[in-house]
Amino acid sequence: MVLTLRGLRFAGRLWPCTIGRGGLTADKREGDGATPRGRHHITGLLYRPDRMARPAPWAEPIRPGDLWSDEPQDEDYNTLVRAPYTGSHEALRRADPLYDLVLLTDWNWPDATPGRGSAIFLHRWRRPGFPTEGCIAFRPDHLRQIAALAAPGTRLIVP
Repeated sequence: MVLTLRGLRFAGRLWPCTIGRGGLTADKREGDGATPRGRHHITGLLYRPDRMARPAPWAEPIRPGDLWSDEPQDEDYNTLVRAPYTGSHEALRRADPLYDLVLLTDWNWPDATPGRGSAIFLHRWRRPGFPTEGCIAFRPDHLRQIAALAAPGTRLIVP
């Protein structure tokens, strides 16, 4: 996977996508809305089993109470946590379909540096051209195709 000005190049195709509202950065910080430059890898695949079939054999279900910690001072920063969780977090099981299917990356993981940014996912876009908080987002049908083609360890290059 290689992010280009025209989209994500992967599996012989160019997939239209959107990136963070803060553009690309080599100095990622929590809350800056930027997509981090670098060589990353796909480390996980999460999906909503109440909304879709398992997209790939290695996909894990998003359960009620699954959260993602974005609390820099917590030892669980930039990892999946379970409710109840008192630190700052994002709900993975959302009312909207944004996180129905999520490819996880190894940005600032597994040994997270506090404040360097969390939760750089590949997920569904809100609409074409609408920026993310730092993630890379796709059309829903394209995301399903990418998830079916990607494997754990797939390289993601953000130049």
